[in-house]
Amino acid sequence: MKKLVYSIFIASVVSQTVNAQTNQMNYPTTDKKDVIDVYFNTKIADPYRWLEDDRSAETAAWVTAQNNVTFAYLDQIPYRDQLKKQLTEKWNYEKISAPFVEGDFTYYFKNDGLQNQSVLYRKDKSGKEEIFLDPNTFSKDGTTSLADVSFTEDGSLVAYAISEGGSDWRKIIVLNAKDKSVIGETLIDVKFSGISWYKNEGFYYSSYDKPTGSELSAKTDEHKLYYHKLGTSQKTDKVVFGEKYKRRYVGGYVTNDQKYLVVSAANATSGNELYIQDLTKANSQIQTIVTGFDNDYSIIDSKDGKLYIETNLKAPNKKLMVVDAAKIVNLNAWEDLILESDNVLDLSKAGGYFFAHYMKDAVSVVDQFDYSGKFIRKIELPGLGTASGFGGKKDAKDLYFSFTNYITPGTIYRMDIASGTSEVYQQPKVKFNPNDYESKQVFYASKDGTQVPMMITYKKGTKLDGTNPTMLYAYGGFNVSLTPSFSIANAVWLENGGVYAVPNLRGGGEYGKKWHNAGTQMQKQNVFDDFIAAAEYLIKEKYTSSEKLAIRGGSNGGLLVGATMTQRPDLMKVALPAVGVLDMLRYHTFTAGAGWAYDYGTAEDSKEMFNYLKGYSPVHNVKEGVSYPATMVTTGDHDDRVVPAHSFKFAAELQAKNQGNNPMLIRIDVNAGHGAGKSVQQTINENADIQAFTLWNMGVTKL
Repeated sequence: MKKLVYSIFIASVVSQTVNAQTNQMNYPTTDKKDVIDVYFNTKIADPYRWLEDDRSAETAAWVTAQNNVTFAYLDQIPYRDQLKKQLTEKWNYEKISAPFVEGDFTYYFKNDGLQNQSVLYRKDKSGKEEIFLDPNTFSKDGTTSLADVSFTEDGSLVAYAISEGGSDWRKIIVLNAKDKSVIGETLIDVKFSGISWYKNEGFYYSSYDKPTGSELSAKTDEHKLYYHKLGTSQKTDKVVFGEKYKRRYVGGYVTNDQKYLVVSAANATSGNELYIQDLTKANSQIQTIVTGFDNDYSIIDSKDGKLYIETNLKAPNKKLMVVDAAKIVNLNAWEDLILESDNVLDLSKAGGYFFAHYMKDAVSVVDQFDYSGKFIRKIELPGLGTASGFGGKKDAKDLYFSFTNYITPGTIYRMDIASGTSEVYQQPKVKFNPNDYESKQVFYASKDGTQVPMMITYKKGTKLDGTNPTMLYAYGGFNVSLTPSFSIANAVWLENGGVYAVPNLRGGGEYGKKWHNAGTQMQKQNVFDDFIAAAEYLIKEKYTSSEKLAIRGGSNGGLLVGATMTQRPDLMKVALPAVGVLDMLRYHTFTAGAGWAYDYGTAEDSKEMFNYLKGYSPVHNVKEGVSYPATMVTTGDHDDRVVPAHSFKFAAELQAKNQGNNPMLIRIDVNAGHGAGKSVQQTINENADIQAFTLWNMGVTKL
């Protein structure tokens, strides 16, 4: 349904700086090129298409020029260094993860405070501590991170994955866990993959064929599951799934009893097919269990000849089912074990029990069940917030879980599985007193009357007089739930008198599949309406005013910010779209973006869908002569999930069309990706810049 008219000419990019006296911006020149797409007989200009070429010198020059202008602007803010100092001081505390036992060692991650990446330590049975893996030694600038660690069942071997510069492409290295010697070659070009061992012989992993053209932006559409046998070359790795049946996302994992390979295959981020292979029988074939993508399925465990399956089949909030392994292909043989409830279920297992984690209005509730489905107890939690963990080996006597909320730093608890009693295991020593702050949940009405929950956090004694700088953060998509969690960056914002608000918009997973679906495709506007209503609530209740309100979100949340600021530019003073999906007509042509169609639909689906997407696509809805809020777009030059061209084109449109003196800036992190694996220094610098930009444009002259 689309054709392309394309003519190219040389663009010049000239770097200019900000005039601090007049606050008028002199942006780099971003040339327009004659590119026209045709959708259903409608012509759509794409003048900044050339910025999609992440390998061109022209784009690189544009990035440099934009960063020069952005950092010149940020340099003028007198308290920017003060914010960096505050963030650095507050970040500088020891962070230790929950421990986990593998073989003869107890492992845990630890960061002494300001290390760019957390270090994996271990202790032997005598208590002697040593560094096992230190990602800070992987690269000079701290931007190579440890992305995954997987041990064999006996703990004697380990495979770990690394990400370089924040890329989703990974490398896998195998070690002898005892002496840390490297085994075999390093696997390369691995993407969107787990690492699942089969005995001590090899492991399963997933990847795409390396794309032609740019590995950061080229479309990756056919995922494959491979098996790597130790001692062999990666070139000889067998494709287990993905040749006969072509799917965008394929994953495989071996059950803990090493009896079955479970394969999950999907074409979108919602709904999957399920396949199984009996590994106890030589040359057994992969069996089809469920085809089609209407529901989600995951085999949680295999025990005593039974398979335990978490699913939303006829249960939008999910349930646990059980079936004899020999009858798995017969869905009529599946039986309910833990029934669907009014709240969304997420299961884990440890010590011979299931732990059912529920969300009740985005707050954690945890119940313990045995393998017959019998309710054992409700786990007592420290308060209202987010509890996570509750996983462990089948013979574990204790498990570890973490608890946090917006004013409680993440604390680790050790729980006795038999009694359900717990005690503090590790409490961080953060320079932050929760007693000085208040965090409460409110419900407000969206445009169509839907009640939406929102958590609002602020310093006790804050006057509700409409003068408080307020950060409104949300996501609203892909069945993702935003639950309360502590953040050092937010702690600094609160300490400086800011209000922090997080609504749980439709499109998320807080209330199950129905809530998710209510914010997808032709109902996506519900998400933006929910966000707008949240802002209006905060203004009406005098937490803030339009002159003191900033909106922020990343990835799908970047789309949320972009759509909201172009629909209601009057509503906020500052907009902060991060790594956003901003070109809704072309998002599906990059990397694995086609898999997001469940949430968005695509411009090629139908004329109706094209018109709907065009109606809110941020890149296509920047208007001439409109005064937009002060905007700082943020992205990473190595983002191969939501390619930075989205952000580049949106910034170019804003700079060309905005009326007035509000700055339209883009901050491009070099050697950074979609967000995961960023060094501590990168994170501190980015958050200091975001808060400085926000407060400066709200008229705050000193802290």
